[in-house]
Amino acid sequence: MTKKTIEDDLIEIFEKLHKNPELSYKEYETSKTLKGILKEYGIEILNLNLDSGLVAVIRGEHPGPVIAIRSDIDALPIQENTGLPYQSLVSGIMHACGHDFHMTSVLGAARLLNERRNEIHGTIKIIFQPAEEAPGGAQLIIDTGVLEDVKVYFGIHATPSLPVGTVGIGEGAVMAAVDKFSITVKGRGSHAAHPNEGIDPIVVSSAIVMAVQSIVSRNMDPFSQGVVSITHLEAGNTWNVIPEQAYMEGTVRTMKPEDRVLFQNRLKALAINVAEAYGAEAEFNWHPGPPAVINDGELAELSKKVAEKNGYLIREAYRSLGGEDFSLYLQKEKGMFLRIGTGGGYPIHHPKFRVDRKAIMPTAKYLADLAIEYLQANIIA
Repeated sequence: MTKKTIEDDLIEIFEKLHKNPELSYKEYETSKTLKGILKEYGIEILNLNLDSGLVAVIRGEHPGPVIAIRSDIDALPIQENTGLPYQSLVSGIMHACGHDFHMTSVLGAARLLNERRNEIHGTIKIIFQPAEEAPGGAQLIIDTGVLEDVKVYFGIHATPSLPVGTVGIGEGAVMAAVDKFSITVKGRGSHAAHPNEGIDPIVVSSAIVMAVQSIVSRNMDPFSQGVVSITHLEAGNTWNVIPEQAYMEGTVRTMKPEDRVLFQNRLKALAINVAEAYGAEAEFNWHPGPPAVINDGELAELSKKVAEKNGYLIREAYRSLGGEDFSLYLQKEKGMFLRIGTGGGYPIHHPKFRVDRKAIMPTAKYLADLAIEYLQANIIA
């Protein structure tokens, strides 16, 4: 009988994780599975007292700094339509963002690192983070205090637009800050036949929707990247009554901290002042989310060097106005967020999204080599 290889083992793990997805903050069985595999590998698991998610640790045989490799573990509320033999067994939930791939690759890296402890000058913490899609699960891990000694973070994301064997590496802002806002417009209700007796919050809301589009074109630096989208507008409940109020909400995506402040201030000013011009009132609320993901330049160069050694084709990572709470780890220390080519054709968050399993083992080896090379380059005398 042919002996099962590490790659065979990882593919089996990947298929199991793919078949059993769990939503944000409910990754109970996923966490149990991960703990069981890590125990089989002989890797220490830290006691964090979390309902889901975990952090493991690999202690090298030589002194050195502490670094971390992070994987997210949650799935999405999407009905899978891939037709894969290992398709999701859970109705309405699937790993449509590649977190099953992230988990498996990082497990593989942990196994390889544990087998190469004699090469490690320092300590490597392996983060399996819940609720990236919520987002905010990163903060749960940070709040445990277990990462206080970490100096560098590495993270990955499956990228179907890149073929297997390709890695996207970029420095500076590569993913956007994600903020939410809501506006309640308070008018005065009336009969639809007598609008002069009321203040129509739907007309006011329409004016606000159009006004906020001027922020990007007229207030923002043309060389900056940002977008504002109003995605939910609700008012009234019947055809012949002008309602008392209307409600809208949306999102702002920015790459620079100063643009984030600009959008918040301009949205508030436009909402309040446009409403006032129509004789209405507006209540504005801003809900800050994760900041932008900003990659360190030196780590980008190291990542390219190790990628070349591993036979990867290197592409400049595209800038995305999507968000990632990996950025929360980078508020105190530097890090690197890598785009790993997984092929498959369909974009993330699509019901037919799929990962080519051939990407798993090379990614595991790449992450292990990247961690070891960083620590060897930063040996404490």
